[in-house]
Amino acid sequence: MKRFCWSSKVAVLLLNALCWTKVAQGQLTVNPASVNFGSVQTGTATSQALILSNSSKSDLTVSQAIVAGLGFSLGGPSLPLTLTSGQNVAVNMVFAPVSGGSRSGSVSLVSSTTSTHDRSGKHNSVSTTTTTVVLSGSGFVPPMTVVTPGVLVAYPSSMGFPSLQVGSSQTLFAALTNSGGTAVTISQATIIQATNGNAFSLNGLSLPAMLAAGQSVTFSVAFTPLSAGSAGGSISINSDASNPTLNIALAGTGAAQSQLAVTPASADFGSVTVGTSKTQSATLVASGSSVILSSANVTDSEFSLSGIAFPVTIAAGQSMPFTLTFVPRASGTAAATLSLASTAANSAAENLTGTGVALPQHSVGLSWDPATAVVGYNVYRGSQAAGPYSKINPVLDSSTTFSDSSVQSGQNYYYVTTSVDSTGTQSSYSNEIQVVIPTP
Repeated sequence: MKRFCWSSKVAVLLLNALCWTKVAQGQLTVNPASVNFGSVQTGTATSQALILSNSSKSDLTVSQAIVAGLGFSLGGPSLPLTLTSGQNVAVNMVFAPVSGGSRSGSVSLVSSTTSTHDRSGKHNSVSTTTTTVVLSGSGFVPPMTVVTPGVLVAYPSSMGFPSLQVGSSQTLFAALTNSGGTAVTISQATIIQATNGNAFSLNGLSLPAMLAAGQSVTFSVAFTPLSAGSAGGSISINSDASNPTLNIALAGTGAAQSQLAVTPASADFGSVTVGTSKTQSATLVASGSSVILSSANVTDSEFSLSGIAFPVTIAAGQSMPFTLTFVPRASGTAAATLSLASTAANSAAENLTGTGVALPQHSVGLSWDPATAVVGYNVYRGSQAAGPYSKINPVLDSSTTFSDSSVQSGQNYYYVTTSVDSTGTQSSYSNEIQVVIPTP
């Protein structure tokens, strides 16, 4: 025997998976933390505003107000109240003493939030907290009628907004209270814009409005930055109170709209053997403002993304690398689009292409010189030198060639042949030949 030939190819498969967990928690803040109504004439009532604020990133519900103490009560609005992230709202506490002397009490506000523990939103838990504000005041029976002038007080005395992207909006609430003894009529409320155009707007005041002694009225201010940079201004309140002009300072910052870019904009994986994989690197870049990435979607499952755990935040001017993988399941051209869900003002996407190439079968081709006075040949194969061997041709082969297509990559094979004459006598084994099937 003189001539032997063989050929082979292999395949590997890589799978990737992503998971995430998200948790949300809310918190109620009450200002002021205590309320002193001062001395109030018996048979009359006075009120003061409490500003309830949601300082977290999740919704918060105030479901109950438990008032303790003689003469104290909740004036409104009615409960329950739901505050979105960053929202605040005013509620009125009323003190109406029925007899003279000092009085103390409290109001306990019961609030609850829902926490989400996984991406699907199926595992939620409700957290309930109680926030207590101390109340105090005194009732008196005056020997004579004492009239004090009306005084207009604002809470808060200034309003500062968080940094907002250009085009977005945030609303805060405030209250005006007549802390004097006579009625006050508010005649005008004007926003004086200082910087960033008409970034502030006033809502909720129906003028003219009269406030009895101790009475409050609430209103809201919306901040909608028109350009990047700091914004300032004030609210000028005109009335017939002893302080006829009351100013409330306004401040906020506009942030440039966030942008998200994918580099490169398209990825071509070229030809890839079916069942094997090929990877390419790509990068996400945030500009303007920070970008929060929430998820990614690829329109063809032969392509996948790895290297990013969602959700994730990319600061402005920073980049984040990731890996794209192409694993063709069939021969032919494949195309897909990678799209990213984020807080960016633009839509970030990348086009993906690749071609699947069919995987050929492994085979070993054998040939030998013919022998005289024989009717055929048998082919034997072993997995180690010098045997043992197993016959691999199902019937006697009259030719001097044989193709073994049952080989596997990375294995060693040892082949011998025998000849058989017309009487059925089989010769001894021929010389042994070794074939190594490599792993591409």
